[in-house]
Amino acid sequence: MSTIDPNSSQAAIFAKLGISQTPETQKAKKDTLGQSDFLKLMTTQLQNQDPFAPMDNGDFIAQMAQFSTVTGIQEINNSIGRLVEEFDQARIATASNLLGHSVLVPGDTGKPDNEGELHGVLDLPEGTISTELRYLDAETGSEIHFEDLGPRPAGLVGFSWKTIPQEILDAGKRIKIEATIDTGTGPEQLSPSIYSKVISASVGSGEEKQVLLNVEDYGELDVSSAVNFR
Repeated sequence: MSTIDPNSSQAAIFAKLGISQTPETQKAKKDTLGQSDFLKLMTTQLQNQDPFAPMDNGDFIAQMAQFSTVTGIQEINNSIGRLVEEFDQARIATASNLLGHSVLVPGDTGKPDNEGELHGVLDLPEGTISTELRYLDAETGSEIHFEDLGPRPAGLVGFSWKTIPQEILDAGKRIKIEATIDTGTGPEQLSPSIYSKVISASVGSGEEKQVLLNVEDYGELDVSSAVNFR
C-alpha cells in the first residue's frame, strides 16, 4: 500500500496557497491569518488529505470552532476599544460642560465666584457646640469677616459669604478661611473645602488618559474627584 509523506502533502498545500515554507514567512502568515485565509487553507487541506486516512470530521469541526472563538474574541476586543474611545470622548464633553462652574476641592483658599460670593463645606466628624468661620486676606492674614454658625450636627455643613464688600471684589483678593469647632473638648481647627472655578479641561498623558480639570488656585485635578459642583 502506498503512503503519502505528510511533509510533501503539507508542502503541496502551502504551494497551492502561494505560501513560502520559510519559518519567517510561516510566522508572518500565521500572525495575519484571516477568515478567508482560514477557509482557503481548510479547503486546500481537504483536497490534499490522504484518501486512505482522511481527517476525522470532528477535527474539522474543532478547527472551525477554535477559529470562530478567536475571531469572536478579536471582534469583542475591537468593540471594547471603540467603546473606550467613545467613553473618553464623553468624559471630555462632560468635563467641558464644567467650564465656568465651580467644583468642590479640599482647601482653605479661594476667590469669589461670578456672583461675587464664596461658598464651601465643612465635614464635621461629630456634633459641635460651637462652629466659627474667619475669613482672612490670604496675602496679609488680616481678618475681613467673621461668621458664627452655632451648634451643628455631625456631617456636611455648607457655608457661604454672599455680602463680600465691593472693594474686595474689585481688588480680586484671594480669601483664606479658618474654621474653628468645639465638640465639647475645647476649640480645634478643621480644614474646610472650597468651591473653586474651573478654568479649563484637558486629557492627561499615559495609558489611562484621565480627564483633568484646571481649577483656579489648585491646578490640575482628576475629573473623577469633582464629586460636587455649582
